[in-house]
Amino acid sequence: MRDALALLRQLAAAKRLSLRPSDAVAALLLDEEGRYILQLRDAKNEIFFPGHWGCFGGGVEQGEEPEVAIRRELHEELGFELKQAKRFTRLEFDFAPLGHGRTYRIYYEIVVPSSELRRFVLGEGAEFGAHTVADVLSKERVVPYDAFAIWLHAFSARRA
Repeated sequence: MRDALALLRQLAAAKRLSLRPSDAVAALLLDEEGRYILQLRDAKNEIFFPGHWGCFGGGVEQGEEPEVAIRRELHEELGFELKQAKRFTRLEFDFAPLGHGRTYRIYYEIVVPSSELRRFVLGEGAEFGAHTVADVLSKERVVPYDAFAIWLHAFSARRA
């Protein structure tokens, strides 16, 4: 709830929606112990949820396939050359009340071997780290839709 209020305050301070929602991709990056590798987002007002922990990823460019976008984003943000990703889920958002259309955010499950994880070089964000699902869900400042995707992922894995 506090995250949603933070975004509303951010938008109210701008007096308009200067942030432009767009189609996006995100990585449910998992280390070999099953922890989620998250990014602490930069504290910039021109991004959604500044200063929050969230999944790596970003916007899908015009004409770009989502699978290409997740590879590009992980290379830009971590210097990571993605070999394999499994599509996990797609969330849809309706921004019509704010004068925009519908957008999607596709989540990919990606297990990262320790040898690859040690080679990550942070290209965007303030820091990154590995977090258990309990840690993610108890943090105060986590991107809400990423927290939901992590919850969905963690509990769907327990059912399998």
